[in-house]
Amino acid sequence: MAPYLREGSSVNTATTPLARIRAINDTAAFNRWCGIEVESAEPGKVEISMPWRPEASQYSGFLHAGLIGASIDTACGFAAATVVGRVLASHFAVNCLRPAVGERFVARARVVKPGKALVFTACDLYAQAGGREQLVATGETHLMVVAAEAAA
Repeated sequence: MAPYLREGSSVNTATTPLARIRAINDTAAFNRWCGIEVESAEPGKVEISMPWRPEASQYSGFLHAGLIGASIDTACGFAAATVVGRVLASHFAVNCLRPAVGERFVARARVVKPGKALVFTACDLYAQAGGREQLVATGETHLMVVAAEAAA
């Protein structure tokens, strides 16, 4: 059973969207490896960040597109979770606008349209360095709402 489904899990007992999304993030080994932190969460909006690490680069030294996609997917999933609970990505698309170079990467996601079965989200990914911020990618995700019973 997934850690976030266990009775008494901090995910199930969290009282604010920020506490709940942080608890979900804490259960994800991949997110911990990436160093993803949940900076803010409110209904329909989430901001996450990830520090630069050399092992996250592609052959030219930029942030690997796989991690760009993972950041966008994670932020969108968290934004959807603040509105409808558990979700699973059914489709996502990423637009890399420029090389992702920075000290830190920040993904800001928002719910575009919540639904009973699907949630549509969008996200902007920024590179931060030297006190400046630059848009490096955008994306959108369609997420399926997952009933708790289906995961048991």
